[in-house]
Amino acid sequence: MSLREQIPQDLKDALRSRNSLELSVLRMLESAIKNREIENRKETLTDEQIIGVVAAEIKKRRDAAAEFEKVNRQEAADAEKKEIEVLMKYMPAQMSEDEIRAAVVKAVGDSGAAGIKDLGKVMKLVIPAVRGKADGTIVNSIVREELERLG
Repeated sequence: MSLREQIPQDLKDALRSRNSLELSVLRMLESAIKNREIENRKETLTDEQIIGVVAAEIKKRRDAAAEFEKVNRQEAADAEKKEIEVLMKYMPAQMSEDEIRAAVVKAVGDSGAAGIKDLGKVMKLVIPAVRGKADGTIVNSIVREELERLG
């Protein structure tokens, strides 16, 4: 079952089970997907494109949770984290730090990077390999670590 079929089905299930958190998150996700389809002037998005929408929504919530924690609003931060948990069901299995590091080391070798100034070159190679499977901030920090070791 594609994500485009699974999300509305899960929305119906949440409605039946009266799970208000899941219901509101899935409604928001449906809306974000429809907005992306309108932007792209497409009938339906592919699963990969839907994963991109889900990843963007997760990033928004992570940023919001971090901001709430900065201003000591822990209950609001916790609510954002619960929404992230619901959204993570639609993401592919996440890569471990070791798997990300292996992809980064390969990209550093392939790009011929010599130092931190080649960050862009390396990121261009790594991001397509880990898209949807790893958080960009973690990837960026690992790339920086590996490039700093070079010189």
